[in-house]
Amino acid sequence: MTAAAHTAFATAQETHFARLCDALFNALAPGEALAANLAAEDSLFLRFNAGRLRQNTEVQQATLGFVLQAGGRSVDRACTLSGRPERDLPAVLALLREARADAALLLPDPYQVALRDEGHSHALFDGQLPSAEQALQAVAEQASALDLAGLYAGGSVLRGHRSSCGSTHWFGTRSFFLDYSLYEGQRAAKGVHAGTAWDPAAWSAHLAHTAAQLALLRRPAQRVAPGAWRTWLAPQAFAEFVGMLGWQGLSADVWKQGRSPLRRLIEGERQLSPLLRVDENFGLGLAPRFNSRGETSVERLPLLGDGRLQNLLVSARTAREHGLQSNGADGRESPRALDIAPGALAQDQVLQALGTGLYVANLHYLNWSDPASARVTGMTRYACFWVQDGEIAGPLAADLRWDQSLYEALGPQQLLALSRETAIAPATSTYSQRALGGMRAPGALVEDFRYTL
Repeated sequence: MTAAAHTAFATAQETHFARLCDALFNALAPGEALAANLAAEDSLFLRFNAGRLRQNTEVQQATLGFVLQAGGRSVDRACTLSGRPERDLPAVLALLREARADAALLLPDPYQVALRDEGHSHALFDGQLPSAEQALQAVAEQASALDLAGLYAGGSVLRGHRSSCGSTHWFGTRSFFLDYSLYEGQRAAKGVHAGTAWDPAAWSAHLAHTAAQLALLRRPAQRVAPGAWRTWLAPQAFAEFVGMLGWQGLSADVWKQGRSPLRRLIEGERQLSPLLRVDENFGLGLAPRFNSRGETSVERLPLLGDGRLQNLLVSARTAREHGLQSNGADGRESPRALDIAPGALAQDQVLQALGTGLYVANLHYLNWSDPASARVTGMTRYACFWVQDGEIAGPLAADLRWDQSLYEALGPQQLLALSRETAIAPATSTYSQRALGGMRAPGALVEDFRYTL
């Protein structure tokens, strides 16, 4: 689809959303308030296997959800939109009647935060994306001699918000990702190429880097004993590791309930390395600044810095319940656009700095193993190597399980360096719709990363 077609789709969605919201607001009874949210996309999906195209699909879809407040009660409803007013208008008005009837059956919510005018915003992050033919040609030509399997997803993703109190927000981004693996027998190297502007040269360089990792898998397999080893976590692996902060670690509500895995950090009992600086950065264009209530966060919110917690994520409901100040977090109080500041270690110096230890390209199966001590467990995955005296000796003979506290791995003694180069780790979920969000992360050199049986 052309840029003009994407623009036409976005304009049509914004107009249709506004008309539906106006109809909903006009149908409200005295004492009722309503906030509506739109999630829409115009996406191209290309699925590859063995270096060949196996599926070619274009998806245009939109969903409208709203929360109705009435008499201290709140009810949520949502429906898929057809884009045709004669069908969508009766459907959303019927949902409003259902929500009103359900609200009458509920008890008042003591922590409900009344909707209010949260202002206006309009942010568009444009991009230059390939057509289906161009994307197919780029993959087919560059990967013709490789066993490539993966998914390309690209196009426009839209989010809108309007409330009967006057809030109006609109966000649109045009982006892509190519989440792929290169296989050689049972072994594979993984890459995620993402951005807002398709550059054939950048794709070639990215694929060449992943192919070089695949070539290193041909070296003799190395058996590594359990223990504490110096480890290089490549940007994608480090993004996975630090991403555990978003699993309730930065939630003000979870902390107030006494369940936060970062309680010791929040309360000043532990410190992290001053090398680690983490912000919520909406300037990356990965997610909208506004939440489902229409509240907007500052463009850059410091979360971790100088070894200490700078801010927790506080939703309006948490602020009401615990007497805090909301900073525009959504109801889940999870980060939406993490940005980890780079360090000073150049990419071509990584192996020399690592010396002897593990080079870990990817992690998976992460989970809290002991939340009280911020301990995380997971597995190595794909192209991970044993490095001996600054040289890659060979791939791991088997994936390793690791178990490591964030306080240790990210602490002053163990976090040795961060790379100058960073990479975007985009949200690649496509369940029901393309996800927004992600992270920008450097790689990290960690002392005594603990591997178990």
